[in-house]
Amino acid sequence: MTLKISLASPDDGDVMENDLILRENTTNARDERRKYPRIPTDQLLTIAPAGKSEVDAWGRDVSSGGIQFQVAGCEIELGETLTVTFQMGHESIVATGRVVWATETDVWTTDVGLEFDRTDSIALAHRERILAEYEAF
Repeated sequence: MTLKISLASPDDGDVMENDLILRENTTNARDERRKYPRIPTDQLLTIAPAGKSEVDAWGRDVSSGGIQFQVAGCEIELGETLTVTFQMGHESIVATGRVVWATETDVWTTDVGLEFDRTDSIALAHRERILAEYEAF
């Protein structure tokens, strides 16, 4: 569905028109554009901003391309590099990535999307092997 919006400027009366495209099901549209399948996770993990000590966070979902987590009482900047440590089965995964989105959910809590660094081919192969095992279930 497309909604046309016309706004008149209070200063000069010029009218600006924009089309707003409404999606009936935003979740499905977002899922369709994802590069990597998500695996839900509900676990305690640690994040470490460069040059700072580790902070506990709560994992939401993970893929071979990145991880979504929630953190409380920690300022997170877009583009910031973080090291994250989490468990997949019996294996511990340590990955470095860049914050691609961060949304404050309340005064103390932030939801964060971290895109893994894909230049470390050994770590990438390790993550993809472990995640492929989980996707098979």
